[in-house]
Amino acid sequence: MLFEELQIRDVLIRPAHVLAPMAGITDTVFRRFIKRLGGCGLIMTEFVSSEGMHRQNLRSKRYLYYTEEERPISAQIFGADPERLAEAARTIEDLGFDLVDLNLGCPAKKVVKCGGSGLLRDLPLLEKILRKIRAAVRIPFTIKFRSGWSEAEIVALEVARMAEECGVEALSVHPRTRQQGFSGRARWQIIQEVKARVRIPVIGNGDVLTPPDALALYQQTGCDAVMVGRAAASNPWIFRQLSDFFQNGKFTEPSEADRYQLIRSYYEMLVAEEVPGAIGKMKQFASWFTHGIRGGAELRKSIQSALGTHEVLDRVDQFFSPCLTRSDDRISAGSPPGAAEPERTVCSTDF
Repeated sequence: MLFEELQIRDVLIRPAHVLAPMAGITDTVFRRFIKRLGGCGLIMTEFVSSEGMHRQNLRSKRYLYYTEEERPISAQIFGADPERLAEAARTIEDLGFDLVDLNLGCPAKKVVKCGGSGLLRDLPLLEKILRKIRAAVRIPFTIKFRSGWSEAEIVALEVARMAEECGVEALSVHPRTRQQGFSGRARWQIIQEVKARVRIPVIGNGDVLTPPDALALYQQTGCDAVMVGRAAASNPWIFRQLSDFFQNGKFTEPSEADRYQLIRSYYEMLVAEEVPGAIGKMKQFASWFTHGIRGGAELRKSIQSALGTHEVLDRVDQFFSPCLTRSDDRISAGSPPGAAEPERTVCSTDF
């Protein structure tokens, strides 16, 4: 089975499907939500500033909260000061994370000024950082990086070789440049070139929206694992769909009842755990979770105008009530969110 598992030293990732770190998205609630839906072998925190960790600010502490349910889990850090990053990595290890990852991919201007993809323009400094972090911790150390700053400054192969020499144990490659941001197509050929040049595992990332995309990524690059980012926000089932696809050659799309269960379950988690700014999270995720729902624009508008969390839940119930009345009692029977229905197979293939 493709992407069945990936071993990074003593950390077993099974299946070899990774949730990408995403600012404002991959908090502890979303990570656990993804894990419960199934099919995700490794989750990662939002990136955390090494400077913020040094100052022990509340945001950094919140980003680094996790539960045992989330294992294996990697914490991603960013910064540009070798000593601060080494200190941050030691803190990550002390907190019990399974891996530590360095962000070399964020294209945001405020991050580039102090790390992220900005480090791709200063390889001597990057090498110093990699060696400092490697010497500071015993847990596996990985990096996630873009192909370069611009098309004229592609440094993926240099970064990959340097990382391997410095003791980095796995590479996640997003083959877009910093100038591209998230536009244009990811150049998977760069992942293929990196895979051919290093002996450590290579995780492919970029433009994987469906299971067939993941298959195409493997066929073109030979990567050891697949990382999914933005697609997981609009289709949280994608990891289980990947597992079904690679095991059985087919996967299913969620029904209206599945989508109701998904939205309801996530929103209930936010309320039950008294997440700060829960109403804002509900409105943020409404635009993603309603993707593909008939009349989704109406539901989004209704959620956006709600004044409280329980009002949001009531409006979700009201919107889906006609669908639930027509359902075959799957919800009242207590089926898990997104339970598979074979008759809704949307893709099958031989590979």
